[in-house]
Amino acid sequence: MTPFNPNLAATEDSGIFGLPFSVSEAQLVLIPVPWEATTSYGKGTSKGPRAILAASRQIDLFDLELGKFYEAGIAMLEEAPEIQKMNNKAKKASVAEINAYSEKVNHFVYTQTKALLRQGKQVGLVGGDHSTPFGAIQAFLEKHPQMGILHFDAHADLRKAYDGFEHSHASIMYNVMTKTPLSQLVQVGLRDFCEAEFNFIQENKDRITTFFDAALMEQKAQGKSWSAICDDIVQHLPPQVYVSFDIDGLDPRFCPHTGTPVPGGLDFQEAVYLLKKVEQSGRQIIGFDLNEVSPGPMKPSAHKTMDSAREWDANVGARLLYKLCGYVLKSSV
Repeated sequence: MTPFNPNLAATEDSGIFGLPFSVSEAQLVLIPVPWEATTSYGKGTSKGPRAILAASRQIDLFDLELGKFYEAGIAMLEEAPEIQKMNNKAKKASVAEINAYSEKVNHFVYTQTKALLRQGKQVGLVGGDHSTPFGAIQAFLEKHPQMGILHFDAHADLRKAYDGFEHSHASIMYNVMTKTPLSQLVQVGLRDFCEAEFNFIQENKDRITTFFDAALMEQKAQGKSWSAICDDIVQHLPPQVYVSFDIDGLDPRFCPHTGTPVPGGLDFQEAVYLLKKVEQSGRQIIGFDLNEVSPGPMKPSAHKTMDSAREWDANVGARLLYKLCGYVLKSSV
């Protein structure tokens, strides 16, 4: 590792969060997946990983609650050219072609994740649209078959082949529930879903527990503390927890340019507090994905800075990513 002072400003050519770790040195490795072929409304999530990387260098590493967790080492892989090429080709591709590309993306993510887990690394994925973590979840389940998923989202993502896309961002959890042996899915913040998705939840109550946003708001309005609500959520999780975080699970004031923003949702600190409650309960957060951060157009000069009007999304995404990294590393000690 190169000499490093955590109190100094990061340079533009430094690693994620301005850290100096190589992939071989890092305990936690992040996989960027710049893929958004199945988005159904707003665009730009394929630029999320690069934008988060740029914004992450503005974060002060000192964390009052999590301490110096970054010393364990965090590194982000380079964006894979093959994913970038497929994403560009998919803009003019047919549904059948996009489905074929999606299978290749899934295989790439699965292979990358499995290889890193075999090396003893902890792994986080940075999308891209929310279809991207399917391969990672498959690899995690092979290593941790009893794990559950804590799913932050405005949407249920339980649609079957949405718009003909078999691996749509709107179908990620349907695919997980029907194509993997996952035993427990806990969803938080849902406020936009179709009747078929609601029925799917009701038909699978033994495997799916959903905390709808309207119900959460009503409990808070009636005086129930967020701490007590978090305790209710956490009790449904098994000892090992994988976090799947769609940024639109937050109130859209934190992510106004995400692909499918919905009024309502969690405050940033509420989401972080729930992660804290999971860790404090003695459960282990074993990995995560963070998706749907859409920063808008990059400046054409260097592709390292963002349009100032849209930097906010990447700023929030980077700070949420830092907290996710922190709780993975802290709960593994």
